[in-house]
Amino acid sequence: MYQPKKYKKQDPNYLFQFIKNHPFATLVISGENLMATHIPVLLKGNAEEFTLYSHIANHNEQLEYLKNGVEALLIFQGAHAYISSSWYKEKDISTWNYSAVHVNVKIRIQTREELENSLKQLVHTFEKKQASPLYYQDIPSKMVEDHIPHITGFWAEPFQIKGVAKLHQTFQKDDIDAVVHQLEKGDALSKELSKDIKEENDRSN
Repeated sequence: MYQPKKYKKQDPNYLFQFIKNHPFATLVISGENLMATHIPVLLKGNAEEFTLYSHIANHNEQLEYLKNGVEALLIFQGAHAYISSSWYKEKDISTWNYSAVHVNVKIRIQTREELENSLKQLVHTFEKKQASPLYYQDIPSKMVEDHIPHITGFWAEPFQIKGVAKLHQTFQKDDIDAVVHQLEKGDALSKELSKDIKEENDRSN
């Protein structure tokens, strides 16, 4: 990961919370070529020591290379958007603001029991926010039995974690305020980025 010093994020609490808040990740594995899959990934543990876990479909070509001890890269990405230099008081170069966390991991394949427990937690994590949640145990048992053989669960043990957040640090307050104002008029992703920029620079002041 490219980490300019002013954008580098290495605080364990920040990295842990970032992963928790952005669970839809990119799983990258090297096989005959580089392969990537986009999957929800959850945490187990705390900021000082945690494990990640998820699953992929068995017909996914990555499965052939998803073995115990294999190294993989999980990429978690936050809100991002183009920043026009026309928003600044003075002429400058346009840029892109973003945040991301990269986690290098070692893979460990789950047992069926571990997979089922992981699926229960995965469903619970996202269903609990619904008005009428449908939890794992509420799914017809035959449907579950038909589904389980077609997926493979895995643990991902981190051995290197790097974070970056390019959020207009070091810019003048007037320019930061202008960027936030313009992003607030954009789409949902831009609005989310505007909050990230405001929070980051409020912390710095």
